[in-house]
Amino acid sequence: MAEKFRVLILNSISAQGLKRLPAEHFECGKEVASPDAVLVRSADMHSMDIPKSVLAIGRAGSGTNNIPVKEMSKRGVPVFNAPGANANAVKELVLAGMLMAARNIGGAVKFVAALDPKDPAMAEKVEGGKKTFAGYELAGHTLGVIGLGKIGCLVADAAIKLGMHVIGYDPEITVDAAWSLPAQVKKAHSLSDVLKGANFISIHVPLVDATKKMINAAAVEQMKPGAVLLNFSREGVVDEAALLAALEAKRISAYVCDFPSAKINQHPHVVALPHLGASTREAEENCALMVADQLRDYMLDGNIVNSVNFPNVVMPRESGFRIAISNANVPNMVGQISTAMAEAKLNISNMMNKAKGDVAYTLVDVDSKVPAKVIDAIAKIDGVLAVRYLPAA
Repeated sequence: MAEKFRVLILNSISAQGLKRLPAEHFECGKEVASPDAVLVRSADMHSMDIPKSVLAIGRAGSGTNNIPVKEMSKRGVPVFNAPGANANAVKELVLAGMLMAARNIGGAVKFVAALDPKDPAMAEKVEGGKKTFAGYELAGHTLGVIGLGKIGCLVADAAIKLGMHVIGYDPEITVDAAWSLPAQVKKAHSLSDVLKGANFISIHVPLVDATKKMINAAAVEQMKPGAVLLNFSREGVVDEAALLAALEAKRISAYVCDFPSAKINQHPHVVALPHLGASTREAEENCALMVADQLRDYMLDGNIVNSVNFPNVVMPRESGFRIAISNANVPNMVGQISTAMAEAKLNISNMMNKAKGDVAYTLVDVDSKVPAKVIDAIAKIDGVLAVRYLPAA
């Protein structure tokens, strides 16, 4: 192991998070050369020449669209994120968005801001103008939640506590999420069920091929007249052209999102916020703490938790000599790795191997020091992407 792991910081990262990378093992900075790892928030890494020295990337947030994940997978580099760390912050902003739409708060604020405080008739104008912004209460209305991960579950729970009915849809709901989902949530069998049954629709899905422009012209056509669409997920899940057509036709009454764009900005029925979903002190700190812990555990002990491109592999150390291997998910890799160790007369005390998609990952603890030639032999096995020798610090 190098004397210290060098960590390149691409964005401002919470100081509390960086404290989780102890100075005796990590050197962190914005000008680090030949980094072993990268910590990032929103910086676009697609156009960046990522050094070959990089062994891991940590995203202090949930989405990883700003990171070339597929390229990193080919290099055997895990990309970590912090799912759920900003969930409460996003939940609260969704609630604010529903209230802004239901009570016409944006328009009301603009109306008051335009009044002349020196006008002696100001009070009369306030009383005369307020009827324009009369709204309705959330209680008794139905919220449709698309995507029932950590954020979706928290939004559903909060809406129920406000007296709303909730319909939820997620074809890939996890066991943990299912346990977290309030019993009062009516589970929809299709996206169409949610669109047809909800007064408010809140989207909480990742941006992948299956969700690009999920809310398109056909989807909008199924919504209740006057419905409010909320998107604090990803910009690309909504077809803006279809959205604008629906707003002009008064098919839906409002769009509240976290993604301003040239097409929708300043539209009278759009509330676009400047990417505020995770912008709270608490969320930024939670994300930094989570991803820093994961990065430290990987760099020092090879364990993987919350990687978007690698399987979760956590194995308590049984010796001071550990090898971590990233490889293509093809047959006989474990056999070849074991053979290389057996030929060097190394005794394996523990081994764990898991796969995720095209990538597999293996941790091996052995009873004695591992010669460099064994690491070289494993690295030369066809299909091996990366090998790390991790003697106990």
